[in-house]
Amino acid sequence: MTAATAPSTSASLTPRQIWIRVRGLLLALLVLVAAGIALAATRSGDQHGRLDPRSADRYGSRAVAELLKDQGVSVRVVTTLRAATSAAGSDTTLLVAAPNLLTPAQQDVLRAETTDAGGRTVLLAAGPPSVGALAPGIRTASSVPVSTRAPQCSLPAANRAGEAETGGFRYRSDGVDALACYPADGLPSLLLLKHAAAGDTVLLGSPELLYNDRLDNQGNASLALQLLGSRPHLVWYLPSLSDPSATGSGGDQDNSTDSDSSENESSFIDLIPSGWLWGTLQLALAAVLAAIWRARRLGPVIAERLPVAIRASESTEGRARLQRKANARDRAAASLRHATRTRVAPLVGVSPHDAHSSAALLPAVSERRGAGGTALGDTGLHELLFGPAPSDDATLVRLADQLDTLEREVRTS
Repeated sequence: MTAATAPSTSASLTPRQIWIRVRGLLLALLVLVAAGIALAATRSGDQHGRLDPRSADRYGSRAVAELLKDQGVSVRVVTTLRAATSAAGSDTTLLVAAPNLLTPAQQDVLRAETTDAGGRTVLLAAGPPSVGALAPGIRTASSVPVSTRAPQCSLPAANRAGEAETGGFRYRSDGVDALACYPADGLPSLLLLKHAAAGDTVLLGSPELLYNDRLDNQGNASLALQLLGSRPHLVWYLPSLSDPSATGSGGDQDNSTDSDSSENESSFIDLIPSGWLWGTLQLALAAVLAAIWRARRLGPVIAERLPVAIRASESTEGRARLQRKANARDRAAASLRHATRTRVAPLVGVSPHDAHSSAALLPAVSERRGAGGTALGDTGLHELLFGPAPSDDATLVRLADQLDTLEREVRTS
């Protein structure tokens, strides 16, 4: 006799049951994804062209670029450090749109290449990560909201522009000869530093006066045109993550391009928003909370005393109904066979330890029944006590009848 093959468990869920359990979570995930796509779609038009002189979005700077071109100033967009530094000269204004994104090595190269060039360097919203390297001797103070402020300085460009929307970072010039304008709480938000080679550096605490939707407010346009149009050429430097100098490789490559054209094709990584990490963490947290919410229990099963006595027949019928609802014919058949083997084994002289071993139980049952039993044979007896799960309810009922008949024969033989 061979050992019986364990029946397949009925605890595995059917596709329909899986769908019923997960459809709520999938619906919530779908709503979350749809909301994220909708939010990204509504905001993408305002964000992708920030401070880009080619962008007509509200946060772009195409308006000021077009005004400069009307005044005869050429505007060239660059996205690599090499292109920016190679264009620096006495007749050029270099605008650095996001100096805080530059690495320390890039900041050192930019400072070394522009200090003695004799041109103007305009740093927009230079904060603690960059101001020390790009403007030695200058320190930043806490930022303030952007609002309309008066120049209160002797800088001709500021006086001609009058009140303008300034703010953001404020600066301290310790021992450095500088013109301080547009003070906020006692500290300037615009600083002009003179260089020995007839050049200068302009620190502007906030870039908002260059945005398309703010350029026509107060004296913003006048101040922007005077700061950026003092030389015949303007190089608009938009730092990029694809710049080889950002990783220290390929710094000597010539990546410059023509005016008003993009120097490098943006990679897929460049298009991912900077907040992707926080978004991923939020999704992971949502998944953990959903798992906790859907958990069936958070600890071991605890037996509880029933408040009322329940008849054994009711428990049997209730369990049978649950198994029928779950189509658990395999578990029902296994329970019937296990109970029959447990009751038959002592009658044929088999120990309880070997009651569920076909090699020990089947020969003893066959010998006990002898020739007076039903014509099952060894194969039929093995199929009855250790066979596979029934394929339908009728087969399960027939199995129960056959087990009952076998037990009765063993008892009366």
